[in-house]
This record gives sequence, structure tokens and C-alpha cells, in this order.
Amino acid sequence: MLADVCALLACPQCGDELDLEEDSGRALVCLRGHSFDVARQGYVTLLTGAATKFTGDSPEMIAARSEFLGSGHFDALMDAVADAVAETVGEPDGSTGPRILEIGAGTGHYLARVLDAIPEAQGIGLDVSKPAARRLARAHPRAAAVVADVWRALPVRDHVLTHVLSVFAPRNAAEIDRVLADHGTLVVLTPTDRHLAELVDLLGMVRVDDRKVERLGETVAGRFDRIHRTPVEIRMPLSRRDVENLVGMGPSARHLTAERRAEAIAALPEPFAVTASVVVSTYRRTATAG
Repeated sequence: MLADVCALLACPQCGDELDLEEDSGRALVCLRGHSFDVARQGYVTLLTGAATKFTGDSPEMIAARSEFLGSGHFDALMDAVADAVAETVGEPDGSTGPRILEIGAGTGHYLARVLDAIPEAQGIGLDVSKPAARRLARAHPRAAAVVADVWRALPVRDHVLTHVLSVFAPRNAAEIDRVLADHGTLVVLTPTDRHLAELVDLLGMVRVDDRKVERLGETVAGRFDRIHRTPVEIRMPLSRRDVENLVGMGPSARHLTAERRAEAIAALPEPFAVTASVVVSTYRRTATAG
């Protein structure tokens, strides 16, 4: 899959276009000779320089996320993201289809749902976690996996993408603006303050900022115009295993001891109803963006 999208990628050292090494096919190289090995699991690491200050998701967090998302409880959220992208795809022009980047892609479930909905699209999933990249590399036949830091310069060429996705993930508005083509689309899924509310106090989970959706608009102002906004709220009947995975796959997993979490979850009735509440916002890159 890297072979299909490597022309969209940029060398993190010099910014030149990358290409798959002809002889081995096991590295991406630029014209200046910088080389980046493709791991045997199929992903490529485009991190250079000082170590990133961000901690990527652990193998345990990725396993929990994969199991929970695979259970179907967040299918309505995935479908909302896929619909938002599909609604902004123009008529096929016979040349290239949509070129979609998901930042903070994790296991690749959301990107895969989008690619399933748009057969002519190609995807790139970017995450700082190598355990995530290993899962992401096999998430979909048309998805490539890249390890990179979303807060640094994205290893993507200028204005080559039609869509960027950010699902429960950080956003670098200036870099997203740089990599999107004219009138490209940014789709962002953000939680509301009702998201997982039943578990927040019970398990001491990280609380969602009640201005999170509002602050999203502030961070992209001047670069993007909002064209659509879709609230999605569902009630999920969860088993204790589901709750364990739901807590274990997110940032709260770093703040709770395993013993404290196990005790609280063991005391829950089964099934236990939990609210998923998010907003899917669609933005169009402004014509005057840089």
C-alpha cells in the first residue's frame, strides 16, 4: 500500500518527495539519499531529530481499542465520519480518487470505514505509536501506515490531499492547511461533555472540556470554513469486558491503577448503559488559505 501513496509523502529531513526503493521495495528514499526502512509489518517510520515529547499508545491500549471498536459499539460514530467524507467527494474525474490522511489514526478503524465507503479513495494513517502502526498497516488494503508526530511538520507534500480526518486526536491547523489541496476538506470528531459521562466519576476518567467543540472552531478560524456539523449521541449496553476495553483504550488508562479499575468495573451491573456523545464537524479549506 505504501507504493500507492509514497508520492504524497515528504522526506522529514529535507521535504523532498519520497519513492519506494526499486531494488528491495523495503525502504522509502528521496532524491537526496535519505532513506527510511519499511518495517516487516508494513509501516514506515518518518520520525527524525529529537525524540517526540508525546507518549504513543501502548500495546495494551491498542489491543483494548481494537477489541472495543471491533465489537461495533462505535459503528454509528464511524458511519458519521464516513458519511461526512463521502458527502464532500466530487464526481470521479478518471485520474485520481480522494487522497485521505487520518492523523492520530490509532488502529485504523475509522479510516478503514471511510475507505470502504469510497472505493476509489487511497488512505494514509499517521500515528506516533508503533504498536498502533502495526495494526494500522493491516487495517485496509488501501491504507498505508506511517509513524510520525502530528505536532511537528507532517511528512506529507504541500497541497496533495483532498481530506484530512481527526478523530479523538490532536490537530495542527497550520500543517493540515499546508497539506490540503485547494478547497480540501477537514473532518473532525470531538467528544461533548456528555461523552462516557456515566464512567467519568465512577472510574475517575479524564473529563471532557465542555468548550471542546467551541475551541475547535477557534483553532481552525481563518484557515477553514465550517460547512456542516452533525451531533451523534447513542446509548451503548456494555458488558464489563466492554467497559474494561473502553477505559483501557483511552488516556484514562494512564491515570488509573489496574487494581482500582478492576474493582470499580467488577461492581458494575451487566449490561451497563454508557452514553457516546460526539460532534462530527466538516470544514472546507478557505480559498485564501496559505
